Amino acid sequence: MIVLASKSASRRMMLGAAGVEFDVVPAAIDERALEASLGNVPPGSVALALAEAKALSVDGEGRPVLGSDSVVSVDGRRFDKPESRAQAAEHLRFFSGKTMELHSAAAIAIGGHLRWSNVAVAKLRVRELSEDFITRYLAAEWPEVSQCVGVFRIEARGVQLFESIEGDMFTVLGMPLLPVLGALRELEELPA
Repeated sequence: MIVLASKSASRRMMLGAAGVEFDVVPAAIDERALEASLGNVPPGSVALALAEAKALSVDGEGRPVLGSDSVVSVDGRRFDKPESRAQAAEHLRFFSGKTMELHSAAAIAIGGHLRWSNVAVAKLRVRELSEDFITRYLAAEWPEVSQCVGVFRIEARGVQLFESIEGDMFTVLGMPLLPVLGALRELEELPA
């Protein structure tokens, strides 16, 4: 059994559906402070640093601790979870007609030592969004999307934001699951 250092419902769902046994112990780190300390590094590096920090911040009592995080960038600008519905609308207006890059990272630590890490990227082409659509979308999806980088849940109405997606669906859901499962097999936490 592993420890998931995340309160993300999507990550819990993915692991559970894959048959991975886990306990949830959310990481208590200041994500924004860590991001600020990194300076101007690529989005994938930010996602990886956050995933590693989460994995290292939880005491798994000898069990593997899985940390994961996602970072969205559009036109070279990084976006965090929206702080308000108004900010969510601003993000959606900015995303309209552009390609969103979603960097999802995962890391595994055992006994306070990093044992594995990975980052994957998906490219999501956002269609042109009307003001009416944004208003209706947020009326239906808020406050749930306040916890989502990119202001969407792909498994819900968020799929309506996009005209195309390149990349692994697990990455879009917030964790590079196939590499995670491979790492857990290498660590003998899953049968080979």
